[in-house]
Amino acid sequence: MGRKKKPLPLIENVEVIDIATEGKAIAKIDDLVVFIPNVVPGDIINLQLTRKKNKYAEGKAVEIVQYSPDRAEVLCEHFGICGGCKWQMLPYSEQLKYKQKQVVDNLTRIGKIELPEVNPILGSAKTEFYRNKLEFTFSNKKWLTLEQIHSGEKIENMNALGFHIPGMFDKVLNINKCWLQDDISNQIRNFIRQYCYDNDYTFFDLRNRGGIMRNMIVRTSTTGELMLIIVFYENDRKMRESLLDAVAEAFPQITSLQYIINEKANDTITDQVVINWKGNDFIFEEMEGLKFKIGAKSFYQTNSEQAYNLYKITRDFAGLTGGELVYDLYTGTGTIANFVARQAKSVVGIEYVEDAIEDARFNSESNGIENTLFYAGDMKDILTQDFITEHGKPDVIITDPPRAGMHDDVVNAILFAAPERIVYVSCNPATQARDLTLLDEKYKVTKVQPVDMFPHTHHVENVVLLEKR
Repeated sequence: MGRKKKPLPLIENVEVIDIATEGKAIAKIDDLVVFIPNVVPGDIINLQLTRKKNKYAEGKAVEIVQYSPDRAEVLCEHFGICGGCKWQMLPYSEQLKYKQKQVVDNLTRIGKIELPEVNPILGSAKTEFYRNKLEFTFSNKKWLTLEQIHSGEKIENMNALGFHIPGMFDKVLNINKCWLQDDISNQIRNFIRQYCYDNDYTFFDLRNRGGIMRNMIVRTSTTGELMLIIVFYENDRKMRESLLDAVAEAFPQITSLQYIINEKANDTITDQVVINWKGNDFIFEEMEGLKFKIGAKSFYQTNSEQAYNLYKITRDFAGLTGGELVYDLYTGTGTIANFVARQAKSVVGIEYVEDAIEDARFNSESNGIENTLFYAGDMKDILTQDFITEHGKPDVIITDPPRAGMHDDVVNAILFAAPERIVYVSCNPATQARDLTLLDEKYKVTKVQPVDMFPHTHHVENVVLLEKR
């Protein structure tokens, strides 16, 4: 018979002292660092340890004895349960302070390279309803609060439409109002959920693989266009078409209504057929008079207005005079490539998703841009020495990789290409810092500009200029 684990202690009157890299707060008990969610520096809490290792522990605040003066009133009724917007209780000025610190800490602690003074972070003008894309999940396993569980109330309907609970892959929290996207998103989601309730639509069972309704994606744009993609699991034509018709009638402002039948194990749609039901199969985003086509699978920065500021910084760092060959790596729908093309001699864009590259080419053509070339494929397979020899060594490389950063082969290809300047746009300063170390032998970091794209989260974008030594 195994030995019972000793219960972890409850420690009273602990002061929260800082914010950690991944957004949790920090307290110290003697030499032990404890990571705690949903509290802010200055809070005095009664702390229940939940996990303990040699050098750190995790815990939760069972009671806040004294609130920090650096606290904001949260907006969202789902705060603390939903996995998003974990920093709502921090005033926005404090959020920016900790994001700035995160960038500096990552670049100095992981990068260990010579750095200029980091520019003050550029905050987002909008801190609510700033996202242009949200994805919601249908589940037949609704997340129940402790109050619901302990009430003894029998829950008749366990179907939910909302967000996954962190750490609970098959549990979904019913979302009433989300403050991240224009309220039309809330109206559409709540209408669809009620329609499915009223008409006995089955919600997805992730463990046992069954149910009609699987996911839905809402995309909006600053041009006023609206895209809805409904993902079905079971191919029930009658129920599918009834729902699509009901949504189209209730929301005539939807300019692109599409659907997918996804019968595979995971939720990704990059390999799925998207079927257009009503309107166009795309929407447009606009920036400096340029129009960018966005399809169901297209990547576009999720904070449209702040994306414009991000791209202006990127273009400024690139220092284009009109005679440069630019490589735009991880180009997505060619937004940056087309945005800088008028200031460059030519731009070569590379992206993994074929549909996104088709949009990138369309974006160039529709905007009368004739000096871009786009290629689809895995970056490490496309960006080879032969490719660089064929297309010419670039004067400037702009790279905007996913959170994992760049593959070693891509870094080596960049070093072979030897551009005068590299502009590295990152959504993860930790992996950016690792890559900067690999580039440090030949390149010096000369500018650093953090940009906040995601208010109320710990995520931060960072733009770095590297110049050849």
